[in-house]
Amino acid sequence: METAALKESTRRLLEEPFLEGKDLDAKVRVLLKSEYLRRLGRYRHTDRLMAGKYGMEFDDFITGHVIEQKGFTWDVESDAMAWETAVGGIQTLERKLRELHDPSADRLQG
Repeated sequence: METAALKESTRRLLEEPFLEGKDLDAKVRVLLKSEYLRRLGRYRHTDRLMAGKYGMEFDDFITGHVIEQKGFTWDVESDAMAWETAVGGIQTLERKLRELHDPSADRLQG
């Protein structure tokens, strides 16, 4: 099993009231969940913005060759990259959140 050393200043910060009474692993999991949810919200926001802008979901955007139809403009290409990042990020973070909540994940690792 791997152990980690924390600086004293980090230990003090981990004593925040919203983390009080939890062991170190539980505290780290709370912080990971918060960060995953923050990023997930940002990616979902981007997904909603792009879906609204183009009037379709990402898969339809790609299969409909919208980038080509719009003449490969910088705006559309840039949107496509941001949208693809958001869709991939949503899938990854949803998977990580499931792993974080799955108590059997530790048994599978070790």
